[in-house]
Amino acid sequence: MAVKKTLRPLAPWAVRQLRRVRTVYLGGIVLWTLGLVLEVWHRPGSRQMWLSVFILVAFVALLSATSVRLGLHNAARKIKQKARSAAGTQVT
Repeated sequence: MAVKKTLRPLAPWAVRQLRRVRTVYLGGIVLWTLGLVLEVWHRPGSRQMWLSVFILVAFVALLSATSVRLGLHNAARKIKQKARSAAGTQVT
């Protein structure tokens, strides 16, 4: 039997925190990309270069996970609004 997942909107404080941290992850991606470019320019194939690649991949993964979760939150919120409007209640 398949497990049914339900989409639930996040608490407002969680949404604010995810939006803030998304900006931090984007800044990390920009900085580590610049660092990686400089590292490849000066010492291609070095340990420092591969460490920069790993950290850049980690920031991209974190940004992706945060964006997916916020997207699921928006979808859940829209579904909840449609259900409320179909039931005849006001959505705030």
